[in-house]
Amino acid sequence: MNYFVEGLQGSGKSTLVKKLSEKYPDHTAIFEDDYSPVELAWCAFVDKETYAAILEKYNSIQDEIKEKSFEEDGRMIICYTKIITDIPGFHKDLEKYEIYNGKTETKTFKEIVLKRYRNYAGDKNIFECSLFQNIVEDMILFRKMSDLQIVDFYKEVKEALAGIEYQILYLYAEDIAKNIAIIRKERSDYKGKELWFPLMLGFFDNSPYAKEKGLKGEADMLEHFRHRQELELKICKEVFDGKCIFLKSKDYNI
Repeated sequence: MNYFVEGLQGSGKSTLVKKLSEKYPDHTAIFEDDYSPVELAWCAFVDKETYAAILEKYNSIQDEIKEKSFEEDGRMIICYTKIITDIPGFHKDLEKYEIYNGKTETKTFKEIVLKRYRNYAGDKNIFECSLFQNIVEDMILFRKMSDLQIVDFYKEVKEALAGIEYQILYLYAEDIAKNIAIIRKERSDYKGKELWFPLMLGFFDNSPYAKEKGLKGEADMLEHFRHRQELELKICKEVFDGKCIFLKSKDYNI
C-alpha cells in the first residue's frame, strides 16, 4: 500500500505522516521537501547541460549539490532546499528551475507531472502532500484554471496511477482560520517573529489569480483556502471514489 496524506496548510499532514510511519515501520515516510518519485516541490528540475552549469557556478559546494541530486530520464532533480549554504542567492537561483508557480508552460507542466505518476511503480511509501497541494495551488493561482479543468486533469492522474495500490488520507479543516493561526505561531523564530505567514501571504497576493481578481490580504487568502479545500474534497469524492479516507484535522484516531 501507498498513502497520500493531503490537506491544507496547517491541517497536520506532517504529524499524520509521522504517526503512520510509526504504525507501519516497514513503510518509508517521504516529506514535502524530500526527494520523491512522484513530487517535485522544492526541487530544481533541469537538463544535463544546465546541471553542469550549476555545478560549475557553485563549484565550492559541488559535493553537496551532487549528494542531493537524482537522475531521471536524462534530467536532474536537485533537492536544493536540503542544501545548507551561506552562498548569497543560491536558493533563489535554483528556485527558478522549479516546475511550479507558472514557471513551465501548462502543457509541459502536465506532461511532467503525469509522466512521473505513470512511471511510479513503488510500494510502502507514505507521501506528504504529493497529490494535491502544490499542483492545485499552481493550477488555481498561476494558471488560473477552472475547477472543471482541474477535476478533468485529476481524471488523467487517476489513469496514470492505475496499477498501484494507494489510499488518500485527507485531513479536512472545519476551522481553517484557527489552523492557520496555530501554524503562524509555530513557524516563527524564537523572538516570535513570523517567518512563514508573510511569505505565504506574499505568495498569494502576487499570484496572477489574486491580481486579476483584485484579491489581497489574509481574508482573501483564507477564502482561497476554503475554495481549495472544497475543490480537493470534490476531486476525492468524484475522481478517487473508494480510495479516500476523510479525517477531521487534528481530531482522529490513528
